[in-house]
Amino acid sequence: MNLHQFRFVQEAVRRKLNLTETAKALHTSQPGISKAILELEEELGVDIFARHGKRLRRVTEPGEQVLRSVEIIMREVNNLKRIGEQFSAQDAGTLSIATTHTQARYVLPQPVAQLRHRHPKVQVELHQGTPDQVARMLIDETAVIGLATEALDRHDELITLPCYEWSHVIVVPPGHPLLELQRPSLEDLVRFPLVSYHPTVAGRSRIDAAFERCGLRPTIALEALDSDVIKTYTRVGLGVGIVAEMAMREDTADQGLVALPAGHLFGTNVSRIAFRKGVYLRQFVLTFASLLSDRLSPELIRRLMAGGAGDLEP
Repeated sequence: MNLHQFRFVQEAVRRKLNLTETAKALHTSQPGISKAILELEEELGVDIFARHGKRLRRVTEPGEQVLRSVEIIMREVNNLKRIGEQFSAQDAGTLSIATTHTQARYVLPQPVAQLRHRHPKVQVELHQGTPDQVARMLIDETAVIGLATEALDRHDELITLPCYEWSHVIVVPPGHPLLELQRPSLEDLVRFPLVSYHPTVAGRSRIDAAFERCGLRPTIALEALDSDVIKTYTRVGLGVGIVAEMAMREDTADQGLVALPAGHLFGTNVSRIAFRKGVYLRQFVLTFASLLSDRLSPELIRRLMAGGAGDLEP
């Protein structure tokens, strides 16, 4: 058996047992992949996949155990590569970050700039997606560090740590009736159509839960994945916007909108960073985490990664 066979099996599962897509992803031929998998099954003495003709239909029970071992082997192979890179080029490499639009737009620019100042030979790759997609990119090792508010702490494959807390704000154009109120209530808000996040991102679940607890059903005029879209449609009068407070900080707030605090209505959200369990983290990854939050020391992260600990509460 060899690493090519393991890689073929792993990628076949990732591609939902479609060997044509597997071959494209690995830049090889479909017959070559089929032959390598069959040879591995023959050597192991078990079928990893159940087949219908030449097509793979499902992973067998022994195949599930084989896959778990393959995942461990391939992760350690990647760790060996990282260790070699770490000691052959201490300050060079690629930092792959998976995150949401709000984090990428409003939170990460300064830490990324600081990292590049300290390690100018480090190239940064930024992958944006929903929180569930961020988690999947970490699990698949497309990215080495993830940052999001939702979803990350629901995956056993990940170690998550609280990074920072934030609240929502209400945004309206100048002259809006809500600006006459010092502390708008949910009953005040429900009088207007709302423009806010898609239910999967940026603490939207807290917004929905707050209205539900009070027996209120707001009218949602528009849902979006990012704060800039919400602000744009709020500015043209589609409704009252609800965005993350970092999207309306003084140095990033757009003209034409006024922000009102909403922490008393929707509570506090926690954004978290996450790493794939068992992955070797290079020094500049640990440095970047500490730039995101002073509570994320390299020593703390090394300890949690070494022990396979789970979520650390704020």
